[in-house]
Amino acid sequence: MKLIRFLDSSGRARYGSEQTDGSALAIEGDIFGDYRVTTERVAVTKLLAPIVPSQILCVGLNYRQHAAETGAKPPERPVLFVKGINTLQHPGEPILLPQHLRSDEVDYECELAVVIGKQCKNVSRERALDYVLGYTCANDVSARDHQIKLGGGQWCRGKFFDTFAPLGPRLVTTDEIPNPNVLRISTVLNGERVQDSNTSDMIFDVPAIISYLSGSTTLVPGTVILTGTPQGVGMAAKPEPRWLRPGDSVSIEIEKIGTLTNPVALEPV
Repeated sequence: MKLIRFLDSSGRARYGSEQTDGSALAIEGDIFGDYRVTTERVAVTKLLAPIVPSQILCVGLNYRQHAAETGAKPPERPVLFVKGINTLQHPGEPILLPQHLRSDEVDYECELAVVIGKQCKNVSRERALDYVLGYTCANDVSARDHQIKLGGGQWCRGKFFDTFAPLGPRLVTTDEIPNPNVLRISTVLNGERVQDSNTSDMIFDVPAIISYLSGSTTLVPGTVILTGTPQGVGMAAKPEPRWLRPGDSVSIEIEKIGTLTNPVALEPV
């Protein structure tokens, strides 16, 4: 099923089962518990991020070719960092380039996002996907200057700015994506495909990531896991880096999920 979160004609945020005509069948209940798809057809006036995360966990350097383009040694275990829930952004809404704490090196990163549907801890690799509600597109927007040079040796400062985690446009449940590690994934910047890969290039696949992150750690429903980006990031572009600029349009495309598009603008000051 394709789940969406949206505003209806009265401005109410609702969940629905997306239909081919752009409408939705309203969902009643808790998408992390008991819910049902009704026969009520609702007009979608605005798409929202398909999930309000309880937390956002991220895995870095998780594609072989991306590690190679950055000159990094492939990690022996998943590299964890976090983004705040303040970073969430909706489809079609702008990625804001920081101006108060300025960054001139903001980068795009297409990523497959995994949404945990049931509380889990110490999950085996074999059972890991049993705890997944579904998958969506993510853009792990990164201020490379703050990530690498100005963040005190930690990545989080460069990853933690408002609007730096667009999600959407829909959440596709696991019955439609039984294997998340066979999906084409790409970024299109101003009409040019700048990242183009497959989730099969992950160093640690989705079950391995969930198993590792749940080790001695409770993953609550609504946990969003960003699983890394493939080669082609702006930081590694030749002959010179390609940073996001006001007026840009960046789209994340993932097979079986769709396209997440966001414009780029300056943070109001």
